[in-house]
Amino acid sequence: MAANSCFRKTPTSGHAGLNSISGSVPSVLLFLQLRKAPLLQAALMIVVGWWIYWPVLHGDWIGDDNLYIAENPLLNDPWRVWKAWFQPGSFIEYYPLHETVQWLQWQLWGSDTLGYHVTNIVLHLVSALLLWRLLLKFGLRLAWLGGLIFVIHPVMVESVAWIAEFKNTLSLPPALLAMLAWINYQDHGKTRDYGLALGLFLVAMLCKITLAMFPFVLLLYAWWKRDRITWNDLKLSAPFFLISLTLGTISILAAERNAHGSTAFILTPHLGGFFFRMALAGLIISFYFTKSLVPIWPSSAYFEWTVDPHRLWQFLPWPILLSVICWLWTQRHRWGRHALLGLGFFLINLAPFLGLVGVSYMTSSWVYDHLLYFPIIGLIGLVVAGLGRFDQLLAPPMRLCGRAIFGLLLTLLAFESHDYAKAWINEEVASRYDLRLNPQNQLIHCTFGDYLEKKGRIAEAIIQYREALEIDPAPAPIHYALANALLHGGQVDEAMAQYETTLAIDPRYAEARDELGIALAQKGRVDEAVAQFQKALELDPNLVPAHTNLGVALFRTGHLDEAIVQFQDVVQLRPHDGNAQQNLANAQALARKARGSR
Repeated sequence: MAANSCFRKTPTSGHAGLNSISGSVPSVLLFLQLRKAPLLQAALMIVVGWWIYWPVLHGDWIGDDNLYIAENPLLNDPWRVWKAWFQPGSFIEYYPLHETVQWLQWQLWGSDTLGYHVTNIVLHLVSALLLWRLLLKFGLRLAWLGGLIFVIHPVMVESVAWIAEFKNTLSLPPALLAMLAWINYQDHGKTRDYGLALGLFLVAMLCKITLAMFPFVLLLYAWWKRDRITWNDLKLSAPFFLISLTLGTISILAAERNAHGSTAFILTPHLGGFFFRMALAGLIISFYFTKSLVPIWPSSAYFEWTVDPHRLWQFLPWPILLSVICWLWTQRHRWGRHALLGLGFFLINLAPFLGLVGVSYMTSSWVYDHLLYFPIIGLIGLVVAGLGRFDQLLAPPMRLCGRAIFGLLLTLLAFESHDYAKAWINEEVASRYDLRLNPQNQLIHCTFGDYLEKKGRIAEAIIQYREALEIDPAPAPIHYALANALLHGGQVDEAMAQYETTLAIDPRYAEARDELGIALAQKGRVDEAVAQFQKALELDPNLVPAHTNLGVALFRTGHLDEAIVQFQDVVQLRPHDGNAQQNLANAQALARKARGSR
């Protein structure tokens, strides 16, 4: 009987047998559909992602791309990787893993941008798939939709289409994997998962320091999971805080060391006092929140609005935000806890970009889309959770209508992202796109002018620099850029006037003194030129062009021994510079000849 009970009797009637087989077919098809559904969803995300970014695959270098790759001062340094890891300050940021991978890319792709763009897109799609997995961990029915939104959202375009933001796309996958490992540790208590989470967080931090807020996310998750934060949670998160604090400090010190003695378009912003910064922070939060939910007219540089603490309406975002948080807190034992998790994730990771501490990019715009690359995940999770709940509450006919409407919205977003990606083909297209949206952005005029000047379109570059100065005549670097363009265009007198203006604003601008010396030399005022070169070197003894220019001026005026000293300094500073070695050899040979003829 026991053996017989293991089997079901097969009906002897043909009719009954047919019914049995036909009844099993829908079950098999349903099983296959369930197995295929994730693959089809993943395929949709991948196909849509490639379609969005297809226009930029052969895009040129833009903006900081040259700084990070093609014109990286460590590009041909045989010790580049060593310096990236063990000499903080050798580059503008301490992102050693990012620098190492970028160096490997240079070995693979060289100056062909295709490989860099493909890498960014692949990493972006990997992050979308990992986000899908992460949202599944929270039990969201429409978790895959979160990954799809991440793929197509217009504010993602800047991070993916801009090669310089490889920091973003490289750092996010290990950060998401670290969060997944942490959740596994919280669920199962395996030491391996804890170590994996810690190691992956370290990897992410070595790619980009802005993930430093991750330990606070772990504490937020602990509160969400258990409705409290225990001493054990603090102890477990302590190593994460240690990594964050250590690498954050190293990165800040490295940036200060690298910036010491250098001048660039982007200077330290002049922020006001406490109330100024609080008003600014509230406005930035409202901007990013609005841009995340209504992502229209994306741009690489937005108009920098005026912050005035005397206008009370500028503080309005704070009471609204606090009221929402308080209301959600009253609902925390129901759905409010989940909403606070998503909103908290967004705000915590946005904290470094709120203007409470001055950052160089804020001299041109308070906000940038690429700063949302990680924080927006919290809002995406909220939207997906809300859509899942709303979908359940609707009656079947209305549910179909709701899905159609949301599908249409996603389609429109995908087309917007696709069109925006076209703007990243090259600097000129990007600049003209941004200037249409933000004609009063000084940085865009400057970067466009720099691009035009490098292309030999001097007259157009001068126009851009002049328009930038019409917006704000204060920045010395823009006067300096205009002076250089005028000098390259043969307008020496006008160039000298701009150099003088630059030095009136910033007397310690060593590069401006060096270029003023060149202009004076062109006018035949060699003694005055030598004086300017010497003053430039007093301000910056490592300014190689000033050593070279002074050496050439001394060489041409017959001061060979003094010229040799300058050329020796250049060779010492740039031992692999063939021109410097040739200048030194020529000066030494002429000096020997002069001594032999005596």
